[in-house]
Formats: sequence, structure tokens, C-alpha cells
Amino acid sequence: MAVDLSMPVLIVDDYNTMVRIIRNLLKQLGFADIDDASDGSAALAKMRERQYGLVISDWNMEPMTGYDLLKQVRSDPGLSTTPFIMVTAESKTENVIAAKKAGVSNYIVKPFNAQTLKSKIDAVFPDAQAPAA
Repeated sequence: MAVDLSMPVLIVDDYNTMVRIIRNLLKQLGFADIDDASDGSAALAKMRERQYGLVISDWNMEPMTGYDLLKQVRSDPGLSTTPFIMVTAESKTENVIAAKKAGVSNYIVKPFNAQTLKSKIDAVFPDAQAPAA
């Protein structure tokens, strides 16, 4: 079974260029249904309106960080099982550990390419191998 490329994906980043880069990488991988939000609180509002198959969120945002968003998502019974990939420019061990403890599905350090994104998504959905990009 392949990763469901038709599932809706939510990109959360306050930097428009990064949203565009991730959106383009996802399109390269075959995803078509892609939404975005500029911070954690906007993302939470969208997630309460629509069921997403995957969230890819930046860590550093104002006013609600990706880490705070992750904690909110994991504590909400309706959202808690949503796969969540954290993207950050910092590879500090304590951040990775904090994100793991908070329930992150996977972690990507910037910069990254389509192959890295694909492997991280594949790891989140272990029963499904996505087709080669």
C-alpha cells in the first residue's frame, strides 16, 4: 500500500518562502491537496475544521510555535492521532528530545530536499511506501 497522496496536508510556517518550498516538494512527491497556515493558532483553527492526513510544521513561529501547536494537537482527542512532522533549522538535541516527548511523528532539519522529505513521510507511514519521486 502506498502513502495516500490524496490526503490533505497542512504546512505551518510563518515564512512564505518556506511554505512555497515545502509545497513544491510535496507536489514533486505527488501530493495535491495542500493547505497552509502562518502560525500554530491559525493551524489549530484549520485542523478543527478539517481532518488532515499530515501536518508539517516549523518550530519557530509567533505567536504560537510549532512545539506549542504539537502539544495542543496531542492533547486534543479529535486531533491527537494526526501525523506531525516538525521542521526546524536547529538540530539541538534537547529540541529533538522535547519534540519526541511531546509526541512528534518525525523531525526534519533545514535545509532538506524532496528525497529527505519523502523518507521522513515514509517513516511516519511505515505500512505504506510512497512511489519513487
